[in-house]
Amino acid sequence: MIIYNVTINIEDSVHSEWLKWMKDHIPQVLATGLFSKALFTKVLVEEEMGGTTYSVQYYAYSKSTLTQYYKEYANQLQADGMKRFGNKMLAFRTELELVDEFKVTKD
Repeated sequence: MIIYNVTINIEDSVHSEWLKWMKDHIPQVLATGLFSKALFTKVLVEEEMGGTTYSVQYYAYSKSTLTQYYKEYANQLQADGMKRFGNKMLAFRTELELVDEFKVTKD
């Protein structure tokens, strides 16, 4: 499994508007059918640059489905955010490969 991680720092002046937009944006990404789920998290470290930082982790079925997302959907979906928030939003993306998963079970 491949995790497509998008980390975003958003300025306080557009924070509320951006949060509302993200609650529509994430389902749009999932609607491509190329991801099994997404986790939307707030980063609990204060950035020197200010603003608030979030991470969205999209779980791609495979590297090839992530590549398909890049080719068919990424530009349009990313452009919408840039059009709305421009330089008030800073995003960077990383790809992670799931190596193993460990869980605790209680009896």
